Amino acid sequence: MLGVLSRSGMNFKSPAFLIKSIHCCWIFSSCSRVSVQIGYRGEVRDDGSVIEIVVWQLPEPLLPCVHCFKYRLYYGSNGVCRVRYDNERGKGDHRHIAGVEQPYSFSSLDALLADFEADVTNWR
Repeated sequence: MLGVLSRSGMNFKSPAFLIKSIHCCWIFSSCSRVSVQIGYRGEVRDDGSVIEIVVWQLPEPLLPCVHCFKYRLYYGSNGVCRVRYDNERGKGDHRHIAGVEQPYSFSSLDALLADFEADVTNWR
């Protein structure tokens, strides 16, 4: 089944910078045959903090994940990671808040972006 998730016009200066998120359309089937970067956005904010969002579609799930996405969402300042969401083989989906790693329950890309936005907003 083909699905489309669209996010457009990311504005990191806005309090809702991810509600108007990555300027692209994510088009995916259950899993593609090759790894494809389907979203990237990075910005250095006026206060020097950095936000970077990178999402790939994978040919198969990155175990123990059951979805076909590899992602890294990062917010930090002065070289220190404040909030990061990522997944990796063996660990699966997880997030880092102020240096503490916690499991993360991935349900969709939209939910991932919304959860990241909420954690960045709460950090600030």
